[in-house]
Amino acid sequence: METQSDHSKNKELSLTAKVWQTTAIICLFISFVLILRVAFNILLMALAGALIAVYFHGLADIIERRLKLVRKLAIFLSIFATLVFLCLLMWFIGSKIQVQVTELSNTLPKIISSTKERISHTPIGQKFLDYTAGDNTQKIFDTATTFFRTSFGVAGDLYIIIFFGIYFTADPSSYRKGILYLIPVNKKDVANSILNRISISLKGWLKSILVSMALISILVAVGLSIVGLPATIVLGLITGLLEIVPNFGPIIAMIPGVLLAVMISTKTAIVVAIVYISCQTIVESIITPLVQKRIIHLPPALTFISQLIMGTLSGVIGIILAVPILSILIILINELYVKKNNPELNHL
Repeated sequence: METQSDHSKNKELSLTAKVWQTTAIICLFISFVLILRVAFNILLMALAGALIAVYFHGLADIIERRLKLVRKLAIFLSIFATLVFLCLLMWFIGSKIQVQVTELSNTLPKIISSTKERISHTPIGQKFLDYTAGDNTQKIFDTATTFFRTSFGVAGDLYIIIFFGIYFTADPSSYRKGILYLIPVNKKDVANSILNRISISLKGWLKSILVSMALISILVAVGLSIVGLPATIVLGLITGLLEIVPNFGPIIAMIPGVLLAVMISTKTAIVVAIVYISCQTIVESIITPLVQKRIIHLPPALTFISQLIMGTLSGVIGIILAVPILSILIILINELYVKKNNPELNHL
């Protein structure tokens, strides 16, 4: 009888312990999710800093291979060469950019007002103006604010990202070793392979983006100069900077150029739109595929969905980093799940 009573008590204690364990696990999971939600933008800024480090180390790889220099000197030269290039660029075209920015900022409000006046005389234009007036304007503004918000302001975010970049560039091996220490011994080779693959993919993405940004800036600036549009250098730079945001960037970059062209004539606006579309097609269809040999091919629809999700979660920084994050997730899923369940793919 006593044995049966002791058994029931032990069973009751065991059940109570399981309930407490389950509750503790749920609480820890909820706490982790809440912390991740609060710190998500910080993690994104850390990734942006890691991309800066990837850029400097990628350039250092080229310098080290071509000039046969020691690693530390190659990294120093990669940072120094980048800073010199940016300073020379600003010295050569800085004053012209400043004049064109002032001209553009003074002209655009008048152009927008004139454009509203023109389209108000057409039925479709009037409907558009009615839709974007009143409460709808506030909704559009709120949506735009959601996508283009930042955690600490633009300057604050850049400051944090640069610091992350400095730390990751100075000693990347410490952070890599720290990640590998968390992995079981029998899985370290797999983890090391995944980290190498992620590094190669991010280098490929950065190379692709930088080449695309430079080419699209030059092509658009030259094309708009031939058309006879003002502020062509600034418009080219805006297009190049927005190239980092697939899908959304090219559309946003085209708006100020087309608005400026509308002031000249409708025909000029159509020609300017064709210039933007042609330059974008040349870069995206011919140049980018040649550069993106070492990056994972991402389906356009999946990229678009990831941008919408990341934009909703983290604003502009989420939209910019959506593609590298998607690349990392695809590599992790491929290595940890797909190849594990499909051994015939292990050679890929």
